Amino acid sequence: MKQTLIAAMLGTVAMATAATACEITLRSSDTHPDGYPTVVAVQKMGELLKERTGDRLCVEVFHSAQLGEEKDTIEQTQFGVIDMNRVSLGPFNNIVEETQIPSLPFIFRSTDHMHKVMDGPVGQQILDAMAGADLVGLAFYDGGSRSFYNSEKPIRSIADMAGMKFRVMQSDIFVDMVAALGANATPMPYGEVYSSIQTGVIDGAENNWPSYESSGHFEVAKYYTLNQHLIVPEILVMSKIAYDKLSAEDQAAVRQAAKDSVPVMRELWTAREAASEAKVRAAGTEIITDIDKTPFIEAMVPVYAKYVTTPKLQKMVEDIQATE
Repeated sequence: MKQTLIAAMLGTVAMATAATACEITLRSSDTHPDGYPTVVAVQKMGELLKERTGDRLCVEVFHSAQLGEEKDTIEQTQFGVIDMNRVSLGPFNNIVEETQIPSLPFIFRSTDHMHKVMDGPVGQQILDAMAGADLVGLAFYDGGSRSFYNSEKPIRSIADMAGMKFRVMQSDIFVDMVAALGANATPMPYGEVYSSIQTGVIDGAENNWPSYESSGHFEVAKYYTLNQHLIVPEILVMSKIAYDKLSAEDQAAVRQAAKDSVPVMRELWTAREAASEAKVRAAGTEIITDIDKTPFIEAMVPVYAKYVTTPKLQKMVEDIQATE
């Protein structure tokens, strides 16, 4: 016990020393656990910054929702309390309307298609739009393809979802998507999902392989339906307040380091997806793959009609569909 305490204290001192070694230490938030691809990618960005600025800039990543859940940390980042933030695009849907388009169900044909879109003009348009929310858009990370999982039964059709309660991110699009499938959406913070499924407050949720595995949700929701209704990117943003305090040279260094962290994240993500899937399958989870996606896609017509309402957003959808 004493040795453990001493080791912990030395670790804290080491972290503090590393942080104070730089003139400016940017505090970055992530809800995912240590070792998760997004966390490691931002840590890599910090290493690049430290090296390229001669120890002038560092990044300290607060993982595992240490600074709060995503909705709260977005507000803190806007106010400059947090310098940087890795968030799914979902919680931004009610803040920056451009983020609604990549959050639409079945908007992307595949992960490769999503990469080409977000690496191109549409992605840049969304990064630029963050300025309207007092944020600086830096880069997009992978969020994987999201599918439904629950504790009650296998889901093979829309009819199987009738009346079931699913947790969704705090996004109106996600709520309307679940409603269009005949189920009930319950927006709640990610950290509350495990206990809510365990106690029957909700029947399940929807997420990608790594989140389903790392959260332990597969332990309490053993039916995973690979309908892949969403391929929502994650975004790395910076507080405009913090960004504006930097010199033009340091601002450019931040942007480049963020961009250079993307291929690192994607490589880690591919490996993590495979490892998570293997772990979930080994645990005896029932994976449902015999599913016709067509009725699910057709059910999204009213969702698109509700959210794709302006020429700007319609053009974004057209540009995404035209991306090869």
